[in-house]
Amino acid sequence: MLINYLTAEYVMSITVILLVLGIISVSAVVTSTSTVFTSVEAQTGNIMSISIVPGASSLTDTAFQPNPANIKVGDTVRWTNNDNTIHTVIEWNPSTGEDVEGGFASDILGPGVTFEHTFNQTGTFEYYCNLHPNMVGTIVVS
Repeated sequence: MLINYLTAEYVMSITVILLVLGIISVSAVVTSTSTVFTSVEAQTGNIMSISIVPGASSLTDTAFQPNPANIKVGDTVRWTNNDNTIHTVIEWNPSTGEDVEGGFASDILGPGVTFEHTFNQTGTFEYYCNLHPNMVGTIVVS
């Protein structure tokens, strides 16, 4: 944790830039002299890259690589469509065959497009492409 004493104008401009970029979270208290006491914490999660591989629409559990993907709480998964056709990434429950209400869901991903989701709890999360339902993947969060 970084702790600094800075003027209000300086803190506001730095804070806005870093918050917009998603790099930090900030708590601040303004005193009567316009000095700001800040507590700045860097967000520490890692990024796991998953590829939607070329020819994925004709594949099953090898359409997303790596599969399964093992991450820790707070990590972000970034799916990249490396195929030449459109895909999606939708959390689902394979035992019911239904999408998970409130689960993660991408828009349509064209070639080269990415989708990210941060996992904030432990568990096993199943997902698929709803355009090509044979494409399935698993995220294991510990």
